[in-house]
Amino acid sequence: MARPMPRVSHMTNAKLGRAIVGLAAAATLTLALNPASAAEAPADRVLQPDKYTSDKGRALGQKYQGALRDLNAKIYHCMPWLEVKPEGIGFYKPKHLDGDIRYLSLNVNVDQQPAPEFTRLSVQDRVSSMFSRYVPHLLRSMATNDLVRDPNLEGFTVITSWLKAMPGSGQPAVMETSAAFIPKALVANFLRGQATVAQLAEGAHVMAWDGETKLGVMKPRAWADDFVLTYKVAGYTPDPKISCQ
Repeated sequence: MARPMPRVSHMTNAKLGRAIVGLAAAATLTLALNPASAAEAPADRVLQPDKYTSDKGRALGQKYQGALRDLNAKIYHCMPWLEVKPEGIGFYKPKHLDGDIRYLSLNVNVDQQPAPEFTRLSVQDRVSSMFSRYVPHLLRSMATNDLVRDPNLEGFTVITSWLKAMPGSGQPAVMETSAAFIPKALVANFLRGQATVAQLAEGAHVMAWDGETKLGVMKPRAWADDFVLTYKVAGYTPDPKISCQ
């Protein structure tokens, strides 16, 4: 069957500062028109080794091409409401750090319809909600044992973009974006159960954008959110060759 792309609506059900964003009872599914798209993740989502600008980046890209392709396939099949951007997976240098510092970066669009309850939140609370929902779970897929042990990798970046509000007639869509840059030692502690989601957010360098406008550094609050582990797209079964654990 074609791979469905659900449009997920967010709502809040807690105090504003600790808002936990949930699914609306009925999600609208947009079916992909090309049946072949269900079989294989697009190859252009992984940055190729010859695109890196330093020997360090190129060496990481060559060494972990297989792991990055596996990450791309897992997101494509197991989280079909996330779309990895072209060349959205790679060993990029965070611009706020000096030197040839390389973080494994994952850059995704979240396919969701913005509910009024979500859009009424402050920018910081929207960033907090999206951090809680996606960053911890995506890190578990990104931070393999080999990468955590690799001395040439210094950290991990999770970039999420979502529709700010439903555009009016003839108006362009505006995306909000949050980028979380997290040092490798903190990610390793989180994966070992030695740091909480709140501590993960506290130790992250988080930037936000409103469309193309840079909003600057954010300090999100974060909490446990099991949406990624529990949400199932109606009528969709991932490729059985792909492990979604």
